[in-house]
Amino acid sequence: MTEAPGHVLLLTGELAEPRLRRVLAALEPLEFRTTVVNLGIKVAALATTEIILRRLASTEGADRVLLPGRFRGDLDRLSAHFGVPFERGPDELEDLPQHFQRQAAPLDLSRYHTKIFAEIVEAPLLDVPAILERAARFKADGADVIDLGGLPDHPFPHLEDAVTALRDAGHTVSVDSLEPRELLRGASAGASYLLSLTEATAWVASETDAVSVVIPTTPSDLPSLYRALEAIGAEGRGCIADPILEPIHYGFTDSLLRYREVRTRFPELEILMGIGNVTELTDADTAGMNALLMGVVSELRIDHVLAVQVSPHCRRTIREFDAARRQFFAAREAGALPRNVGAGLLCLRDRKPFASTPEQVADLAARIRDPNYRIEVTERGIHLYNRDGHHVAGDPFALFPHIDTRGDAGHAFYLGAELARAQIAWQLGKRYAQDNELRWGVAVDAPDEDPSGFHAVGTTKPPTKPERRKP
Repeated sequence: MTEAPGHVLLLTGELAEPRLRRVLAALEPLEFRTTVVNLGIKVAALATTEIILRRLASTEGADRVLLPGRFRGDLDRLSAHFGVPFERGPDELEDLPQHFQRQAAPLDLSRYHTKIFAEIVEAPLLDVPAILERAARFKADGADVIDLGGLPDHPFPHLEDAVTALRDAGHTVSVDSLEPRELLRGASAGASYLLSLTEATAWVASETDAVSVVIPTTPSDLPSLYRALEAIGAEGRGCIADPILEPIHYGFTDSLLRYREVRTRFPELEILMGIGNVTELTDADTAGMNALLMGVVSELRIDHVLAVQVSPHCRRTIREFDAARRQFFAAREAGALPRNVGAGLLCLRDRKPFASTPEQVADLAARIRDPNYRIEVTERGIHLYNRDGHHVAGDPFALFPHIDTRGDAGHAFYLGAELARAQIAWQLGKRYAQDNELRWGVAVDAPDEDPSGFHAVGTTKPPTKPERRKP
């Protein structure tokens, strides 16, 4: 819904209707009218297009019709038949408040300010096809500039070929080396940026049209950085300053203060921060580190970051920072905290892990009259229930005595996989929804993934066989 509706019709089934009405009552007063229609089936999410066409007499003057997020029918066909838009809502009823809020004020996560330089650290050791393959992956993850990292005392004979091939493939290229002649070779081949010049090598900037990134002679020597900037500015050349972010316990806090000092002294100067000294050299999940670093980047309006993906635990750094820069930009533009602006960095835990309370699950379980097993997760543990009973445990093995699959190996496998997901969700504090994979933010690819960390509502594919069915 891109415009606030006047009247929303919500289609539901017998099992979910009481919960839906409770959620809507808690939302009052709403800026629009709602009508709940029970289709006369147990679970509306399992309805087909034909069932809705038969059972829905009219749309009762509604401006929109909202179906459960897991409905798999043909929305276009329903919209055409009834003459009003049919849409999928959230997968969980408890997410309706956020859904309505998000639709009333759509969040734009397409914009960002900070560019990502993604470094291929061992470029001289790779042939051109391998460099192109790496660059394509980095760009897909969100990189804006492909940085060819040089190696000390190691020749890079195919540097020009690599730069040319990358440019031909549509990439913006930077060359990263402390060897001036290597930088000049890269610039001559068409590199747009050169990393990194010092006071002693500032002369390189006057020999090329590439934009130079300038660093201090030693990390703590900011005066040397200022002198280099002044020398390059005197030549009428633009440049980018990098005060150098240092590893934790080796000057990390002081280096953050240097970034603030440079920004205060040069409000309009472009600044780059290399984040690898923190992400690569700290044994911690990188999503959280990237979020905190992005907080510094956002507040100081740092224009570029240099990211590397060498250590296996940093293999999603570029994608994580891409999500962070979009979310934090949207929050900053809105004058808001970086909260509820995307789930891309909530990889291990969710802000609202449990869609239902234990009491709500118990109430639903008491009304079940069929043998199909349902699985839900609450703060109390894993709930397994059907018409024959309702059982709760933290360990799926404790639920095994209550499962009867009548020798159906496929169904047994299905229940085992679902209970394993449920256990992981309960242990970590993640949202679990039966028949759906767990969400891991940008840490894991998903079919409906986008850079914002939001996932398209209702686009998760139905489970492949073996399907849930009666024991």
